[in-house]
Amino acid sequence: MSLLIFLLLEDTAYSWVRMLIALFASLSIGLFTGIALARSKVLNRLLTPLIDILQTLPILAFFPFAIYLFVFYLPGSIGVNAAVIFLIITSMLWNMIFGVYQAVISLPEEYIELARISGLGLYQRLKKIFIPAALPRLSEQMSLSWAIGLFYLVTSEIFSVGTKDYTVKHGIGVEFVRAASTGSATLYIYSIAIFILFVIATRLLFFENFDRFAHRFYIKDYKKRKIERFTFNSPKKMPKLSVNLNRKARKAIMYGVYAAVAIFLIYVVYKITLIINFSILNEILQYETYSLLSLAASFLRIWGAFVAILAVSIPVSVYVIFLSEKTKRYMLIFQVVASIPATILLPAIAYIVYGDSEFLAFIIYFLSGLWYVIFSIVATTKYLPPSIMEVKRVFHLNGAVAWKKIYLKAVAPGVITGAVTGIAAEWNASIVAEYFSAGSNKVITSVNVGIGKALNLALANNNLLLMGILLTNMVAMIVLINYFVWRRLYNRVNAVYS
Repeated sequence: MSLLIFLLLEDTAYSWVRMLIALFASLSIGLFTGIALARSKVLNRLLTPLIDILQTLPILAFFPFAIYLFVFYLPGSIGVNAAVIFLIITSMLWNMIFGVYQAVISLPEEYIELARISGLGLYQRLKKIFIPAALPRLSEQMSLSWAIGLFYLVTSEIFSVGTKDYTVKHGIGVEFVRAASTGSATLYIYSIAIFILFVIATRLLFFENFDRFAHRFYIKDYKKRKIERFTFNSPKKMPKLSVNLNRKARKAIMYGVYAAVAIFLIYVVYKITLIINFSILNEILQYETYSLLSLAASFLRIWGAFVAILAVSIPVSVYVIFLSEKTKRYMLIFQVVASIPATILLPAIAYIVYGDSEFLAFIIYFLSGLWYVIFSIVATTKYLPPSIMEVKRVFHLNGAVAWKKIYLKAVAPGVITGAVTGIAAEWNASIVAEYFSAGSNKVITSVNVGIGKALNLALANNNLLLMGILLTNMVAMIVLINYFVWRRLYNRVNAVYS
């Protein structure tokens, strides 16, 4: 038994080294990318749409790139470990970019003006203004990014392409899959116990200390400016037309542009149909039909889970923020629990629900999006004016009145921001929720139809055409919903207390 514990400690240590490398790589990239996007309008316009799309892509979207770049071109275990670290980075990075961007864009303009008058160069501005301003928000996002990376640890350490499995020699993800494939309850329980100990130790020894260090730089007299995600760029910051046009004329021009783009796309499709073989076109149409059906099935699962997430996260967040005197203690517990990924609990959950793949998918979707909404609400309410609670006390607002007049309005911006990131996380989790196998040998769960299952099978069969169609449809749908639904809702609720 002592030998088993030692081996599990060794495997978990290997996984933690990969996680830490990925974390610090994401931190470095996220810090400077977020600052650049906040300070450069050109980079913001060029890279924002790309980053907005990349955050929605499931980790499977990066598998072919990781395999060809690392596994096929670097020798042995070096390539596999590099691929694993790269895949974990793709799950961690975007949150940090968003956090840094939010922190820098909310800096009072007089800070920037003072730096300009003082003649501070780029290095001095980074050292004395931008990096210190970004550290508190970066600390918050690092904690969440770590939890996201742990969610994909198992998927990253063991992945299959066709009939070939790529597996690191040492890793806690390897042990979890081995326990699931062999049915070893002892190995599984000890693996979870050691994993949780590492999670708690990392939280207390690293993240708590880093958070205290980062918040030394918190600037308390920041202006109460609107803090915006990339997805929700305020219309006031959009480039203005050089000609003074009225609203109807601008709409007519935009509709004309849309029509021109649509005509061009139709022409391109027509030309492609003339060039390619009819059998290939027929295959593409079949894939498109299959893709849309899969997308619709996953859409219903994800939004069903999201309704349950809202039903839980809003009352829990309101209690922790406004009604409890133990907010810090609750948040520490939440952070630890959020760091325990649903992927390592999946075999146990699958056993409990007796092979009900739909209910299992619901649980994974629920757990994958829940913490995004809760942490987003908590982060947003930090910037509320203290006078709000003073109004509650002076006018003795309680019960339903307090919920209607204060609590729901206060958490609304956080709910919208958390909805975007939480639902994106649910789409990412589809690759685990809808189809999960222990290597290529044992399937633990599999729904009838869904985008996550379709992506898994497309990658396993090396069908990159189908995978491309699936990803294109999924990204298009998410971007359209973000733009036409969440952006408008966010702009409507963001100014409640401004």
